[in-house]
Amino acid sequence: MLIVPALLAAAAATATPQAAIDAAMAESAAGWNVGDLSRFTAIYAPDAMYVAGDKVVRGKPAIAERYAKSFADGGNTRGRLTFQPMAWRSLSAVHILHVARWTLTPATGAPHTGLTTLLFERRKDGWKIISDHSG
Repeated sequence: MLIVPALLAAAAATATPQAAIDAAMAESAAGWNVGDLSRFTAIYAPDAMYVAGDKVVRGKPAIAERYAKSFADGGNTRGRLTFQPMAWRSLSAVHILHVARWTLTPATGAPHTGLTTLLFERRKDGWKIISDHSG
């Protein structure tokens, strides 16, 4: 039984940074889609910065507070979230710039979509967003 966790750990260690970030983003979107704010924001570093419109929000707790109104009654009121990778740029061994298209598909009505520019940093607990500029 200990072989499976060892194999999973080995696979995670050999995954490309892009694959690891894609997996983290899929997990974050899954959190959004089931209405779990903590799971959705787990991808953010404690000292992350979020920029949207004319607002700059600093720190994971403030980012979570900004999103909290979307989470109600065990779900997400804004629709199903998906991400589509658009571009990657390695800035260093521990920093990757990622551009993705986000799409929110509500239960009724047309989907909403836009681009996000995410700066990821490799930390002890994995790749974390340190800067998120979404529109």
